[in-house]
Amino acid sequence: MFGVACSPHPPTTPLVSEQRPADWWAALQSAARQLDLRDVVAISVDGQGHGLVALDDSYTVIRPTKLWNDTTSAPEAAELVRRLGPEVWAKRTGSVPTAAFTITKLLWLARHEPGNFARIAAIALPADWIMFRLTGALRTDRSAASGTGYFSPADSAWLPDLLELAGGEGWRPELPVLVGPDEAAGSVSTAAGEALGLPAGIPVGPGCNDQPPAALSFGIRDGDVVISIGTSGTVFTRSSTPTADASGAVTGVADASGAFLPLVCTLNAAKVTDVFARILDIDHDELARLALEAPADADRPIVVPYLDGERTPNRPLARGTLAGFRSDLTRQQVARAAFEGVVCGLLDGLDALERAGAPTDGRLIVTGGGARSAAYRQFLADLSGRPVYASDLSEAAAAGAAVQAAAVFHRLRVVDMATAWAPPLFIVAEPRPRQNAEELRVRYQRLASEERLDG
Repeated sequence: MFGVACSPHPPTTPLVSEQRPADWWAALQSAARQLDLRDVVAISVDGQGHGLVALDDSYTVIRPTKLWNDTTSAPEAAELVRRLGPEVWAKRTGSVPTAAFTITKLLWLARHEPGNFARIAAIALPADWIMFRLTGALRTDRSAASGTGYFSPADSAWLPDLLELAGGEGWRPELPVLVGPDEAAGSVSTAAGEALGLPAGIPVGPGCNDQPPAALSFGIRDGDVVISIGTSGTVFTRSSTPTADASGAVTGVADASGAFLPLVCTLNAAKVTDVFARILDIDHDELARLALEAPADADRPIVVPYLDGERTPNRPLARGTLAGFRSDLTRQQVARAAFEGVVCGLLDGLDALERAGAPTDGRLIVTGGGARSAAYRQFLADLSGRPVYASDLSEAAAAGAAVQAAAVFHRLRVVDMATAWAPPLFIVAEPRPRQNAEELRVRYQRLASEERLDG
């Protein structure tokens, strides 16, 4: 049996990006009512990462959750990095904090809403809170914990002393219990089962965060590179060893199988081509068609796509720009520049993975909503100089959570279940000659580095 259902969350627009967890639960209930779930035998949860779900001593949500793309805590992030230095952060947590990280949002709350901060008794991430509603227990996994800023992926352990940087000496709120990749987080409670139409008592997988479930769904091997093109963009690879990038470009995330998933995340990906399609008053298929018609001139226009600030590079106040156009500018050139700007930013992320020592010599796999675009696939091949692979898997993240659920139900290792369920991959684009790719990327990097883009 296979089913897909969805229900929207309230939209947000950074700099401030907040949602009420109750709305997530309402959306989950709405989606569940669209399906017959009576025969489901196990469930797991993939959720967005980093967000701060602040809970009081009765586990009641204190205030709306600041999501990962809420950049209001950028000053707090900069302060935290200054306090310890990027090298210490990278060594201890695998990452250098940006405004996305939970610890920066905690410090923001302490500074701006001290009354709410004083009520905090427990801290959860979005997926943790959904699992709490499912099971009644506060649990998390290594991948979700990796984005908090107070967890060591290398040691699979919380670092509660780092929380004192937000809450003061001795501040020790309750943190979720860490669940191993092959362990169940609990079972569906009677109340949750009634609310969702699920059988009570079925096992709940360990859950995961953002990109690790996609890695599970593809069954990627060390060195395979996955580029996910959604509203935001992500570049990651599987590694058997952790990374610690003091430059802050690479986030040293634990994966959902017991290994590591060094990744680079950008705020601006398919949302950029959404904007250009709106400006040109055309649909996405037409935008892609125009882009693929444009010539590959060495001096063609460039888009630096920092529309709402950027996470990698860490420039929360940056703005986008279209450069290098003349009076004979065409719609085709503008369309191509929009796609290539996004791809250039993602490939800068691939370069950062290589500099951090992560293996990147495997297959280049594209996923996410943007992966359906012929233009994204082709320009990714052209500018990387590598063949691009994809699969027919439409919901990679959900499929990864399903892998977890199946593993706990069958009591198998999740890595073995991922290998058994991995979909076939096939080449969807080959690099074309004479695309002036190197020249374009050099021009893009030079333009993207200009400070005038900030503010």
